Amino acid sequence: MHLPTQLSALLLVALPSAVRAVFQDEVGHIDYHYELLGLPQRETTFFHKPRRDDKASLLYTLSDVGVLGAVNPSSGAVLWRQLLNGTITDGGGFLRAGEGQNWLASAYGQSVHAWDAVNGRNKFWMDFAGEVKDLEVMEMTENNRKDILALFDENESTVLRRLSGNNGRVVWEYKETSGDVPLQISTNVEKAFVISLRGSAGAYNIKVTILDALSGKREDELVLGTKADVHDKDDVILVGANSAAPIIAWTDDTRQQLRVSVLGQKTRQEFALPADTISVEIHAPHLVQSQPHFLVHSKTSTGHIAEVYHVDLRTNVITKAYQLPFTSGPGAFSTSSNGANVYFTRITNEELVIFSSTLDTVLGRWPLKTTESRLVALHGVSEVVKKAGTDSYAVRSAAVTDTDEWILIRNGDVVWSRPEGLTGAVAATFVEIPESENLAKTLEQEAHSNPLEAYIHRVKRHLEDLQYLPTYLNNIPTRLMSSILGTEVSSHHVKLARDSFGFHKLVVLATRRGMIYVLDAGDHGKILATKRVFDLPKGQKWAVAGIKADDSTGIVTILGTNNDETTVKILPGASFNIEVLSKGPGGSPATQSAALLNTVSGPRLFPVGLDGELQGLTSDILPNQVAVVRGSDRELKGVAITNGKQTVSWTFVLPKSQRIVDIAARPCHDAVASIGRVLGDRTVKYKYLNPNTLVVAAVEESTKIPSLVIYLLDTVSGQILASSKHEGVDPNKHIECAMAENWFTCTYFGQYRLRDGAQSLKGYQIVVSDLYETDKPNDRGVLGDAENFSSLGPIDAPGDVPLPSVVSQTFILSAPISALEVTQTRQGITSRQVLAYLPENHGIVGIPRMVLEPRRPVGRDPTAAEVEEGLIKYHPAIEIDPKSVHTHERDVIGVQKIIAAPAVVESTSLVFAYGIDVFGSRVAPSFLFDILGKGFNKVTLIGTVLAITAGVMILSPMVRKKQINALWGAPM
Repeated sequence: MHLPTQLSALLLVALPSAVRAVFQDEVGHIDYHYELLGLPQRETTFFHKPRRDDKASLLYTLSDVGVLGAVNPSSGAVLWRQLLNGTITDGGGFLRAGEGQNWLASAYGQSVHAWDAVNGRNKFWMDFAGEVKDLEVMEMTENNRKDILALFDENESTVLRRLSGNNGRVVWEYKETSGDVPLQISTNVEKAFVISLRGSAGAYNIKVTILDALSGKREDELVLGTKADVHDKDDVILVGANSAAPIIAWTDDTRQQLRVSVLGQKTRQEFALPADTISVEIHAPHLVQSQPHFLVHSKTSTGHIAEVYHVDLRTNVITKAYQLPFTSGPGAFSTSSNGANVYFTRITNEELVIFSSTLDTVLGRWPLKTTESRLVALHGVSEVVKKAGTDSYAVRSAAVTDTDEWILIRNGDVVWSRPEGLTGAVAATFVEIPESENLAKTLEQEAHSNPLEAYIHRVKRHLEDLQYLPTYLNNIPTRLMSSILGTEVSSHHVKLARDSFGFHKLVVLATRRGMIYVLDAGDHGKILATKRVFDLPKGQKWAVAGIKADDSTGIVTILGTNNDETTVKILPGASFNIEVLSKGPGGSPATQSAALLNTVSGPRLFPVGLDGELQGLTSDILPNQVAVVRGSDRELKGVAITNGKQTVSWTFVLPKSQRIVDIAARPCHDAVASIGRVLGDRTVKYKYLNPNTLVVAAVEESTKIPSLVIYLLDTVSGQILASSKHEGVDPNKHIECAMAENWFTCTYFGQYRLRDGAQSLKGYQIVVSDLYETDKPNDRGVLGDAENFSSLGPIDAPGDVPLPSVVSQTFILSAPISALEVTQTRQGITSRQVLAYLPENHGIVGIPRMVLEPRRPVGRDPTAAEVEEGLIKYHPAIEIDPKSVHTHERDVIGVQKIIAAPAVVESTSLVFAYGIDVFGSRVAPSFLFDILGKGFNKVTLIGTVLAITAGVMILSPMVRKKQINALWGAPM
């Protein structure tokens, strides 16, 4: 081997160790991360001391997206998190804590778990056959060990299990097959109560089964009320637990009467609710030593009212103690206990108030101090502390607001706020910062005006720009020092503006809760504005079919699957805000997806119905374009559009044994720098750059061994350009594809049998396919040098179908990946990276395209020409190198989608990931070849220039004197 070839090989081997996804000094500088939990649920959020002897409490929650975590109440920082279901959930789950215990008990689906309250480490994880319906911690047991009660619904059977708090083993099990609907469980000092609904939907009554807490044996059974007392399980608004006198409370469907019964008693008491009551909440303590007091919070259309009730432990009679006055507007209550004392905390728009459960005395009142003009608390939890030696109290309340924020209020002051509404994101897009007046259009307008009008218009424009001159002059020293020292300029812009590098973009993000967020990607993801678009009822969510941004106008169009359309205009300026221009009413017909069509005014989104019909077509749609839609029977259809009319031009029908799992197409911006690839011997393989291509991944489950079939379609003719089949695929795991330029990739979990038939490889795999016009260098195939080509046109020679030459290779990954995306740059010169999320490692990795090269030589060392081309020997395994993880050491959970956008500089691609957490960064697959990095020593450069200048100034008189003396012949 020649010396240059050896040197190239050594450099190629050393390249992976030199590559860094993000340098350590760039963490927090070029990237940003929102470490989120999700919106806390009312019944699974509380203050709890992680150790018995601790004086301070932590804030624990199980959110509506399935994240269990602990938060420091002082700062709002997340201490630890666990994603229970492995993916985003739609609420539900249970979380309980035992008084004085250092562990938490949780349940979701079919699993019951226990966690260390300090560090979040799993103590045990038990899986069962049925679905968990309720969970409680037994405060009083025979062995001073607090155990767990878990209620299950197993094949129409009610099962109650007592699990050991130490290791989760089953202490005893109670099962009944009555067919009743299990609802909740409760305990007191010595009994366990199973509450279920007997009857049918719309006509239930409540059944209480009493069990011995020591053995789990059934002692008695009570039926409360009459049939049709309860229409739905939501009518049962409270089942108290771990109280000296636990109660059950329910209402009728008209919200006129509140019915309350002490568990274990056959009698019930009824209390009239205020007129026009919309909803009722009951707040009660959950400690055995607390007084049996509870508060009934009734909400009306104009305000809310609260009533406090006491339970007599001797007679089990419930009496009304006092009533708080009616308060207009919304409000939220919470309960806290300190020994036997019970406190109720109320949060309104104006103040924070503490009441005692014994008397209607106000123990503390603080006006709310917040920067928000309007603060509406939906629900919250509180912790009340009496100051030693005084009669004064302190309180801190963690509340969820109507803007999907989680805030902590301490004595009226908002200490911190967490934007938990960012979780559950369903769509996002990059958009350029809109300009008040486009300069190009302005100059064009001035050019087509008469000289006098153009001059007046230009003077006015310059006068308007003078308002930003003081700010610009004030920022000059800061920008100068920042440029010299390499630090970051503080973002105190009076007006948002685009930067010369293209890093300063906005991200518009829509969540399933009907919220829209605007983030500044150039200012560490700062939230610039929020807007609630839909007030969704409980159980519904906003599903987005498509999102499109117009960079020139700042208008973002969002199409929902409920036939709703939202047009949002971003309004830049000192008071940044977003304005909803129009919103569709929703309803039928439903929308399955959105198609991007070219119109006279530019690309626009059009909804696609469930039957595959394009909706809302207008006359300004440009002709001669084809949209690919999914039909009602699992087929794909090519819809040709001419003069505003649609015609099905082709149909791609899968075999009945196959179903589509993913579809990938080239991005809207997919710049190609070169139409060919130069090989090591200076020949060229021409890329197959058909923009009308589509990758369809389908699984076949009818066979004994499931397989994955990948099709490459021509979207104009519907012709299958290429196909491949991969056997041994697990259809229940992630199967995703991505496409860019002349190649595509798919990832899946499968088992591949080697050619010898005796061995097989099993694991997460990724297959990469390159498309070329032919398999011969310097040959363009049947098309030759033709300038035009039509997928529907005839071919000169019969049988000469211009099919691409496909080169494929499969690799095994060391970890599963999902949410595939390919980096994008402005001109497409920079090498590509395949961005992917690591669900198990909670990071975002960038796999270089060079590693995924399917032309890597197999079973031999590369030749000199192949080494010069950059090819390395094929190895079936790809290890996920921590140095290639763009999230560095950050713990990013629940990513569902990654999007990329080009910057102005060619080296850089902007990346944004969303799902549960939000993460954004800048990646440079070929390094920053067009930007000076942070490692460039500007101080040394400036110092050198100044030293040279000083040297020239000092030596210049001496040189001048020597020249003069030489002319006069004088001695030195």
